[in-house]
Amino acid sequence: MKTTNESSVGESANIRDMLLMGRRMKLRERMLAYGQFMEQLRSGGTDLLRREVLSAADRVVLVRDPNTGHTRSMLMFGSNNYLGLANHPHVLEAVRRAMLSHGAGLGGPPLLNGYTTLHRELEARLAALKGSEDALLFSSGYGANVGIATGLFQKQDVILFDSCSHASFVDGMSLAGPQRYPFRHNDMDDLAAQLRRHVEAPGDIYVAVEGVYSMDGDTAPLARIVSLCREHAAILLLDDAHGTGVLGAHGSGTAEACGVHGQIDLTMGTFSKAFGMAGGFLAASSALIDYLRVFARSYMFSASLPPIVVAAVLAGLDIVAAEPERRERLWSNIDYAVNSLNAVGIPVRTDSAILALRVPERMNIRHAATAFHERGLFVNSIEYPAVPLREQRFRISLMATHTHEDIDRLVEATAEIWSRFGSMQIGVAA
Repeated sequence: MKTTNESSVGESANIRDMLLMGRRMKLRERMLAYGQFMEQLRSGGTDLLRREVLSAADRVVLVRDPNTGHTRSMLMFGSNNYLGLANHPHVLEAVRRAMLSHGAGLGGPPLLNGYTTLHRELEARLAALKGSEDALLFSSGYGANVGIATGLFQKQDVILFDSCSHASFVDGMSLAGPQRYPFRHNDMDDLAAQLRRHVEAPGDIYVAVEGVYSMDGDTAPLARIVSLCREHAAILLLDDAHGTGVLGAHGSGTAEACGVHGQIDLTMGTFSKAFGMAGGFLAASSALIDYLRVFARSYMFSASLPPIVVAAVLAGLDIVAAEPERRERLWSNIDYAVNSLNAVGIPVRTDSAILALRVPERMNIRHAATAFHERGLFVNSIEYPAVPLREQRFRISLMATHTHEDIDRLVEATAEIWSRFGSMQIGVAA
């Protein structure tokens, strides 16, 4: 069974194995090794993990500085709240009404006491959004991907998955134990070759891809993938966590943007990106969703989403439908940021609201991250061992609520930091 590259980069990385270099250690030894790693960050003043946000999620947030303990205002470029819905008045009002009518939580799983009219309404509206017959809700996107694997896969099945697939899907496959084979990222020739190679497999053949890959912001060539799956009778699984609400003329996601809306066998999505909440969902045929309600273990054995979360997502769907100008502003910001960064000699391209800024080879990414923080810019640094040394990056998340002035500030700071800590020449257009 080939499992190469299952945990190679970023959001599928196995940090423990990388940090410990594959050594077999007992728990106390592992704790000590990790403690030494974290102490190195803290002693150097470069520990920016778990920065405490003291205000509502928005383009500007209040943050407790981990080094000084002081509160400071920062421009948020590290949140996947792409449409700015987390603090939208319509969403907050929907949460207030739901709390008054349904309370804060349910205290049970969806198959027993954890199912309300709000849950049923959200399932129907998500199914319509994805061009499917039905949907079901999970308490997290991670749980939704694990639910796919534990609910569908059998030992004789073959899973062909993109080598940049998210850790939640990789972990789900490990639990279910099917035959699994990664194909090179977005390489359709490699995928086609593997489909031909496994045509005689005794079980089902699944192809698993993501609409938007969160480490680089690129999209899957879905039209070609749909064609290959039909040609080889493979079942297509799409993780559209970062595409839902953002891509497509109506915000339906990557399938709509690629002209294959309604042609995906099973779509997974989350509420923690464009909707600014937490939770996940699957959308598919009624028969498949009914099956997964019982056989997806992370659905059957998890507490149901609180009504206030469900109400918030329903309100977010209202805004996605009624305010297309939010997506237009988001894409205006994306184009403006890409053009501005390229203009100062920092090459970047993206198909989404995610900008991956690969750091120059000589740059100390921790010092650069501290410099962003000191300039009041909240950005996420992705460093070794989460990615190989040559692939370290800053991941910028843009929102519809950002202004061009906000982006100017980001670009100016990036150019200054690149010039100070990097080895590349600034001022030459890419």
